Amino acid sequence: MKKLFSKDHLPAFLQNDRLRLTAIGLVALAMFGVILAFFINFILGIFLLVLFAALVGTVFYALETVTKNTNKYISDLSYRIKRGEQEALIKMPIGILLYSEENEIEWTNPYLQEYLGKKEVLGEPIATIDPELAKLITENEATNEPKTVRWGDNQFEIIIQEGIRVVYLLDITRYAKIEERYNEEQLAIGQIFLDNYDEITQTMTDKSISNLNNYVTNELSNWARHYGMFLKRVDDDHFFLLTYAKALKEIEADNFKILDRIRDRTSKQNYPLTLSVGIANGDTDLAKLATVSQSNLDLALGRGGDQVVVKAENGQARFYGGKTNPMEKRTRVRARMISQALQEVMNQVDQVFVMGHAQPDMDSLGACLGIRRIAAMNGKKCSIVVNQEHVHTDIQRLLAQLQADPEIGPDILTPDQAPELATNHSLLVMVDHSKPSISTSPILYHRLSNRTIIIDHHRRGEEFPENPMLVYIEPYASSTCELITEMFEYQPKETEAINKLEATAMLAGITVDTKSFSLRTGTRTFDAASYLRSVGADAVMVQRLLKENVDNYIQKNHLIESIEFIRPNMALCLGEEDETYDPVIAAQAADTLLSLSGIDASFVITRRPGGDIGISARSLGEVNVQVIMEQLGGGGHLSNAATQLQDSTVAAARDQLEQVITKIEQDTAE
Repeated sequence: MKKLFSKDHLPAFLQNDRLRLTAIGLVALAMFGVILAFFINFILGIFLLVLFAALVGTVFYALETVTKNTNKYISDLSYRIKRGEQEALIKMPIGILLYSEENEIEWTNPYLQEYLGKKEVLGEPIATIDPELAKLITENEATNEPKTVRWGDNQFEIIIQEGIRVVYLLDITRYAKIEERYNEEQLAIGQIFLDNYDEITQTMTDKSISNLNNYVTNELSNWARHYGMFLKRVDDDHFFLLTYAKALKEIEADNFKILDRIRDRTSKQNYPLTLSVGIANGDTDLAKLATVSQSNLDLALGRGGDQVVVKAENGQARFYGGKTNPMEKRTRVRARMISQALQEVMNQVDQVFVMGHAQPDMDSLGACLGIRRIAAMNGKKCSIVVNQEHVHTDIQRLLAQLQADPEIGPDILTPDQAPELATNHSLLVMVDHSKPSISTSPILYHRLSNRTIIIDHHRRGEEFPENPMLVYIEPYASSTCELITEMFEYQPKETEAINKLEATAMLAGITVDTKSFSLRTGTRTFDAASYLRSVGADAVMVQRLLKENVDNYIQKNHLIESIEFIRPNMALCLGEEDETYDPVIAAQAADTLLSLSGIDASFVITRRPGGDIGISARSLGEVNVQVIMEQLGGGGHLSNAATQLQDSTVAAARDQLEQVITKIEQDTAE
């Protein structure tokens, strides 16, 4: 029995141990039943034995058939799998290339051969067959991760197994085109605002206004039609714009020449009209796009108008235009509204802090004194936050007089003292700047970031407080002191007015920023100066505060001696690499250069006390130095701007400056 059921005498289907044991068990059980039947009844035993034999034969036959079919299926499946592997290797839509250590082609599958043409490739160097493919392999050989590359007119996902020298190329051109089309058809929302429409149309006849409206609408409609955009006029001075990312890219490449065209043609008709545009892209949420486009329009207007701001919600802003001086759009009504809003906010706080930029100048410190006086007129204590280290001689003189004043002296705090005194109900007023990073005390700003007011006359930059309570930015104004001086007219009359020292400091701020009333002045500038003189500002004291010491004068002249012309009308002065210069001296040198014949723009590059490289830029208005400085990370006005470069040298800063000027000239020429 043991020999009968040995593995060698069993059918194929019982060669498996589990099946063999199961079958042996069943046979043994059946035989036991047959033997037991013989003991009970011989005839019954014979019958069961025959039945058992027939049943066992049937089962063995059926199982043998199943086994043969299974073996045949497995054998066929194994063959098909192996054949499929071979076919896939040869015909699958993935290019495969094997190459030798000498970068010679050892084998390619037919799919890749189609891209290489009909020429013989085996044994040939890859660089000889296709230099572009050889370059791709060399550049991506070290990475085992898939990378998207362009080869010829197609795009591929390339994977290189450097260890076995195999290149896999998956053609993803179709999917890349789908992705490209998706990106090109991303929506962008824009808002167009006619900056000075109300001011221009006030003195025009109905016929002239109608002609102006027709001209602007036709010009913008033709422009929109050319780029396949949707344009809708929603108000006399407001248009809504809807376009695709592809069209936006083309318009940006054209540098939004529509701004120049409308401005130039309306100027010839004696009603110069400028546009401000805010465009948002890079999101599928239309409501969010609309909000960001309005924010971008506000940014363009805050920078003085006549320009375009293109920006995604968390992206980098791109600026176009802004080549002209800002148009005067501020009115007495706006000054009164801002003044009243400032009063209302001050009435809700326990104390006020005011600060300018980190290295204060006369306009910054004078504006701080003006806000302090306005706070006092409204019954609020106001502290001036000022960094008294590394200040210029004019600020040193003014600070000495302020600290000697028994009323003002105790209210002057250092950047370290102010944050400790601030509470959750305090108010911060930032004057003469809107960038938190250059504030006298960034810590104080972060402490009161949700209770901040901004009053400034510089063009608004991309860096800006997130949630200011009130913003008063007028880029056309001569100085921040001018803006604040106008507010005194709308303060409570029963309180003590501005005193002589405060008025003198504010007049000095206006004097410095206007270069003694020779640049960036308007009628409002002289009105403000007249008011300050009427309340006691001392012109002689202004001259004393602004006096230069001998060392600074010599250093300034030394800078001017290094003058060179980088363009026929652009002068450049460079400081020594190993010598530091006060920023005020560099600014004064740049101003002095403008007084020389044949110079329309001046640049002074020096190393500042902190180790950074500073560039002071000035112009008479023909050259937009603000655009140049923005390209280098700075900003300012069209005729007065600056920037600071970290981890740089004077020579490197000069090269960067020339590159930016060259690029702007090329863009303008196009």
